[in-house]
Amino acid sequence: MITQLRTMFGRKGSQTANTKAVPDLPRPVTPTYVVGDLHGRADLLELMLELIDAHIGGTGGQDPRLVLVGDYVDHGPESAAVVARLRELSEDFPQNVICLMGNHERMLLDTLNDPALRGPRWLREGGAATLASYGIDPTPLAEAATPARWTQTAEALAQAIGPETQEWLAACPLSWNSGNLWVVHAGADPARPMTEQTARVQLWGHPEFDSMPRGDDAWVAHGHVVRDAPVVRDGRISLDTGAWTTGKLSCIAIQPDGSYTFLQT
Repeated sequence: MITQLRTMFGRKGSQTANTKAVPDLPRPVTPTYVVGDLHGRADLLELMLELIDAHIGGTGGQDPRLVLVGDYVDHGPESAAVVARLRELSEDFPQNVICLMGNHERMLLDTLNDPALRGPRWLREGGAATLASYGIDPTPLAEAATPARWTQTAEALAQAIGPETQEWLAACPLSWNSGNLWVVHAGADPARPMTEQTARVQLWGHPEFDSMPRGDDAWVAHGHVVRDAPVVRDGRISLDTGAWTTGKLSCIAIQPDGSYTFLQT
C-alpha cells in the first residue's frame, strides 16, 4: 500500500496555472480529497485509500491533497489502528496528507490530561471502544468509577498510545485551506472570517453554521454531523455519513476548476 501511495502522491506538476475560476464553487489550488469521520473503521480507511488512488489515476490529478476531517477514534472497533495508519501516512507524505483534529481526539487528549474530570464524558461519547482497541478493559469504568480508577486507566492508555503518537495527535491542526476551500471538523461561525474562528467552534460547531450564509466566497468542508448522504450546498460541504455504524465512509474529490465528485465505501 505504501508503494501505491507513493505513486498516488508522487504525481507532481502544476496543471492549475491556467485554470479559469468558476464562480460559487469550491476551488482548491490542487486536486483535493476530503474524507469524513472514520471513528475506528480502519477497514473503511483502506478501502477509501484504494478508491482515491483509482480516482487520481483516472483523472490524471497532479500533486493531490488528502485531508481528513478528524474523529478518528471512538465508537468503531479499530481506533488504535486508524490512528497508527494516519500518523504513518502524514509522516510519510507531510505535504500531501493533512489530518485535522476532531472533537473526539480533543476529548481523548483531555482525558489523558485530567482523567477524573474529563473521562466520564469521553466514555459516554464512545471512548470505551478506543480503550478496548488499545487493549484496556473499559468495564471497570462503567459504573461511577473513582478518580483513582480513572487515573490508573489514563496512565495505562497513555502508555499504550505512546508519547510520540500523543504528540502527533496534539499537533493535528484545526483547519486547512487551499484557494477558497476550508476544511474544519465541525463547522464555522458564518459571521467571522475563517482566519478568526475559535477552536471550540471548529471542533464542536456553531448554531448558525447551517442557517446563516457566509459573507465571503469561502466553502467549508466538515464532518461531525451525521447525514444520510454527503451534501454540497450554500458554501458548505457535509461529509459525515456515520461510517462506524453504516459502513459508508464518504469523500469529496474537488478539482481546481470547481468540479467535484463523491467517493464512498
